Amino acid sequence: MLETMTDVMSEVQGRVGFITLNRPKALNALSLDMIRALTATLTEWRDDVEVLAVAVRGMGKEGPFGAFCAGGDIRFFHQAALAGDSALEDFFTEEYSLNYLIHTYPKPYIAFMDGTVMGGGMGISQGASVRIVSERTKMAMPETNIGLFPDVGGGYFLSRCPGRSGEYLALTGQMIGGREAVKLGLADGFMESGRLPVLWDSLVNTPFESSGAVEHWVRTKFMADHAHPNIASTAQARIDKFFALPSVKTIIDALEADASEWAVQTAGALRKRSPLMLHVVLEQVRRARRMSLPEDLRMERDLVYRSFHLRPGAASDTVEGIRALAIDKDHSPKWNPSRIEDVTPEMVAEFFESPWPPEAHPLRQLG
Repeated sequence: MLETMTDVMSEVQGRVGFITLNRPKALNALSLDMIRALTATLTEWRDDVEVLAVAVRGMGKEGPFGAFCAGGDIRFFHQAALAGDSALEDFFTEEYSLNYLIHTYPKPYIAFMDGTVMGGGMGISQGASVRIVSERTKMAMPETNIGLFPDVGGGYFLSRCPGRSGEYLALTGQMIGGREAVKLGLADGFMESGRLPVLWDSLVNTPFESSGAVEHWVRTKFMADHAHPNIASTAQARIDKFFALPSVKTIIDALEADASEWAVQTAGALRKRSPLMLHVVLEQVRRARRMSLPEDLRMERDLVYRSFHLRPGAASDTVEGIRALAIDKDHSPKWNPSRIEDVTPEMVAEFFESPWPPEAHPLRQLG
């Protein structure tokens, strides 16, 4: 039986639970109602012995697949922040709790990461036991472009990418394709997009006897690892050379002293991002490298609170970044401070001071 809960469709067929994000005009961007629907569905299926595994996909504009999830609903963030709406706090607490539920889910959770996979879309896919990408995958954590940081566990999973790829992806918001995602450990296998419906249908029609059989079927019958081992060795060395440097200032100085096309483009991208959040993000990723997932999510919950409340309303770099990108669409955010060189250590340190004592933290129950 197909159930529609706002923009999330869920059904059990055979022994597998199927979830389709069904908000294609918004590239399946997550609303609070969608987060609650996903949490309720996954919690129900976790305790249902008849459900052996879960598969999740997004609805594209032309039908199933073609888009996974573009992130959280940033227009809602903007509106709620300006209105002082407490639903903004609920959104992040419940989203991060959902991310943790997926990372720790006791049954195979198979994410079909076709099309756009950004921000919150990474949050509901990086914890999957099987992460499938295609030639259409466009993956990124582009939050510094809106004066935010790569949340939803971004500190945790980006910091565990090879070398300093995590710092590079987090600071620049660079988009990568499916094969790159496999190489960087952000996907488990590559599949041509035309084969995705075949795999989905096979999960419906195959008489599985155990959870392990479902995962084995996906990994051995359909997926191929098409990452080419040598495709990015030069790029990795280049990334490590710059993004292992100790600070945002030293990174940008080194890039701007280098005449190569890649360095010029990378420096140009960084100069467009929120200077304050670049410093926060570098600290976030490097702290997260030593953290467990619950510790990272609690840190990110602190960071997102500070992002909206250290300078409330329109004074927030996050609110300003969303305004410039999605509201007024002038693509000319007025960052404060306006230059990387003007950010002080004290400005950064404020973000990492939790507004809650440990016993009252909204994510205290994780782990």
